[in-house]
Amino acid sequence: MLDRLLGRASLKERIAELEDEVESLRNQLEAESERRRDAVAARNEAEEEVNRLEDRIEELEDRVERAEATGDGRRDFRERSALRGRRLDDVLHRLETVEAGTEGALTAMVPDEHDIPEAVSDAVGDRTPLVGAAAPCLVYADDAGVVACTLDPPLAPDAFWEWDDGFRIQREWFEPSGRYALALVRADLFAVGVYDATGEGRPERVAYEGFESDVKGTHSKGGFSQGRFERRRESQIREHLDDAHDVLDGLDYDALYVTGETTLLGEFDADATAPTDASGPPREALESAAEDFWTVPFRAL
Repeated sequence: MLDRLLGRASLKERIAELEDEVESLRNQLEAESERRRDAVAARNEAEEEVNRLEDRIEELEDRVERAEATGDGRRDFRERSALRGRRLDDVLHRLETVEAGTEGALTAMVPDEHDIPEAVSDAVGDRTPLVGAAAPCLVYADDAGVVACTLDPPLAPDAFWEWDDGFRIQREWFEPSGRYALALVRADLFAVGVYDATGEGRPERVAYEGFESDVKGTHSKGGFSQGRFERRRESQIREHLDDAHDVLDGLDYDALYVTGETTLLGEFDADATAPTDASGPPREALESAAEDFWTVPFRAL
């Protein structure tokens, strides 16, 4: 009765109504947040599927292009192979022993398909597009048409071309020498070995460091927002790379070669880089990456 007299009863009723409205709005907000999380997850799944399909389309288009090239008379590579160890040594030795007479042997380093020297085009003729497809690569061809091939060396020289009485073969383009470090970097893994290649035979690994980091993968439904997830992942990767740099700073080597995820290779001041999909535990992944790095793609034109 006193509440009614003082007008507090109506105020309490209004407060109750407002509290109900607040609760309703909270429920709406939670429902909207859930819908947004579902939308973000669906978008991520859609983007992954788009990327997968685009990769598949590119692969099929490449196959169609090769098939059409063969079918309409255009050339394809006569042979493709991956050279390492004794087989690589045999091929390099054969090229070293070619005697082509005065200015009969062309050696050229072609950095990309848009920078093919005229001397190369003159030497290989209608096989020039194959050089572009193989680039970056070294081109070896003689004026008699006996030799025509490309090699993709791990430690490629700067662009050049020259005619001489023999091919220019520098073993340091293809094979390890001195004391060097070879590192494998992924967003969640780092491994590095220091190798001594001053003696004969395979380089000896004299030091090793490797670790894995807890870096979040793909965003899933629930939890924090996509934006916050990306920022946290980027921060974790940055910490992972900082740890990798700390490891490298503590090692003794004369040259650094880095393999791994293409997007991370530029984070290191390396003498040479190369992508690789080597995976597994750090030590085993490093061994696989090292083999990939020193493998030389060969193509016969």
